[in-house]
Parts: sequence; C-alpha cells; structure tokens
Amino acid sequence: MRPVPSDRTRGNDAGVVPTAFPKRGERRNEIMSGYLNKAQLIGNLGADPETRTMQNGGQVVTLSVATSESWRDQASGERRTRTEWHRVVIFNEGLGRLADQYLTKGAKVYVEGMLRTRKWQDAEGHDRYSTEIHLTPYNGTLTFLDPRKSGEGAPADGSPHDPGNDVSY
Repeated sequence: MRPVPSDRTRGNDAGVVPTAFPKRGERRNEIMSGYLNKAQLIGNLGADPETRTMQNGGQVVTLSVATSESWRDQASGERRTRTEWHRVVIFNEGLGRLADQYLTKGAKVYVEGMLRTRKWQDAEGHDRYSTEIHLTPYNGTLTFLDPRKSGEGAPADGSPHDPGNDVSY
C-alpha cells in the first residue's frame, strides 16, 4: 500500500487521507448558523439626524447617509460619480442621543448594522418597500469619523466638566 501524498493546504502532513471533509451527500452537525446579516458603510450625512418618539415611548433616530463612488469614463475620459443614499435607523437610545447631539449634515460616519426591509402603503394604498440599516441596542456600531471641532465637548460658559451630564450607553 502506497502512502497518500502530503497536502499542506488541508493540513495533512501525516500522509493519510483527510477525514475532516464530509463525503459527497454526507451531512455534518454544524455549530454556526450559516447566515450573516450585516451592512457596513462609510459616508456623509445628507441632513441633520431626525429624532422621533415611538408609541411605547422609546426614541428612534434616523440618519440619511450618502456613499459615493467615482471613476473615469473610458469612452469620454470624463470623471463620473454615482451617489447612493442609505436610511439608517438607530433604536439604541444611548447611541441615538449621541448621534442627535453631535452629528450634523455633512458629518462623516462609519455605520455597521443589520439590513431590514419593511413594507408600507403609500397615500394611494399601493404597497411600498424600504430597505434600512438598523442599529439595535446589541447589534450596531456608529463611529464619528470627523475630528472634533475646537471647543466641542467643553461647556460654552467655561464651567468645569460635570460627569453627571455624560451620556452612558
């Protein structure tokens, strides 16, 4: 009996047939679910954050984030740009307060959340669909990418910092 050649890409240094891979048609018990719902964006706000109160009293903050790509048109040599608009909905109250307090139109942000598509009806009763990026209390990231403006974060009247006014999340 001849040994099987070594296959380093599969971690088979012993010269034996690998048993880590299932045979055709064989099913294995998997630990991971095999699904991932994640959206990541780096873009600029198209408007100031919009805050609303839900029926249960919780706050929701909505952001309109623009992402752009540019390229040179091969036929004409002109520079082309395409902008996509994304609706980001923050259900995390602490994160929403920070966004509402510090973000303004034009601010650069990194957003990571889950894609959700919701169905709604327009004024004429037609079904419409909107895909949004949801930032929930345990599943979402919002990072401010613009440097702080001078004086931002310090009280305007020059009084000392009061930790009781800090926003925790």
